[in-house]
Amino acid sequence: MSPEDIRETSDPEPGLRAALEAILLVVDEPVAEVTLAQVLERPSREIAETLRALSAEYTEAGRGFDLREVAGGWRFYTRADCAALVERFVRDGQQTRLTQAALETLAVVAYRQPVSRARVAAVRGVNSDGVMRTLAARGLVEEAGADPESQAVLYRTSSYFLERLGLRSLEELPALAPFLPDDVETLEEQQK
Repeated sequence: MSPEDIRETSDPEPGLRAALEAILLVVDEPVAEVTLAQVLERPSREIAETLRALSAEYTEAGRGFDLREVAGGWRFYTRADCAALVERFVRDGQQTRLTQAALETLAVVAYRQPVSRARVAAVRGVNSDGVMRTLAARGLVEEAGADPESQAVLYRTSSYFLERLGLRSLEELPALAPFLPDDVETLEEQQK
């Protein structure tokens, strides 16, 4: 046993690993290391090391859950190979997928943000107001201020969007260039 293990088993309060697991079990969004450090009154470095060790331990043991760092914090997730079973259990046959219009709109916001509804509509070629309201209601997009010239409300993707996609930041979004036609610049100029 290491000195830390002895200290943790002799303390009347739970050890750091148990405390982190308990907190992360009840959160509904990723929690930053600094927040956990403040709550547990431990150094951020120790929190970060322990979280990474727990994550590696769960992976090595082949647990049905995973501890991941996404959207600026840590949270438990269902392991990918168990996701279909959990989805079947939770949804009991129900499907709540995004429509094609919602997926298109979300993609425009993700790659062009901050962006106005008018710009989204121009890119898609159809009015997107209703879809934008739906995405905002689901917490996938959020207001990001106003355009200085037109005063139009600007939108960006939310941290919930990053969380649902399992991304740490927008830089992890796949590049669009391989999927675009060779003359995309010409097409954009013609639309203006």
